[in-house]
Amino acid sequence: MAQLNFRPLHDRVVVRRVESEEKTSGGIIIPDTAKEKPQEGEVVAVGSGARDESGKLVALDVKAGDRVLFGKWSGTEVKLNGQDLLIMKESDIMGIIG
Repeated sequence: MAQLNFRPLHDRVVVRRVESEEKTSGGIIIPDTAKEKPQEGEVVAVGSGARDESGKLVALDVKAGDRVLFGKWSGTEVKLNGQDLLIMKESDIMGIIG
């Protein structure tokens, strides 16, 4: 993967969607027009963290390389270095896989 020349600010995270399976568990092939966008992705870059009430920097729980689940309508879609990516707040991430 090419170097990403973008660093998100504060508690924002850059995520690349992971493509979902093209078959159901029963073996039925799903056409592209019927597929939903995957809600699973890989963290590409993270910001430095959010500040709490006292102004202290609170580091993020996710790091680059983590596989995460996020909400269906989470994030803002952007195109950086020819890649389709999502920028979202860490709070939009539901959990880390694995």
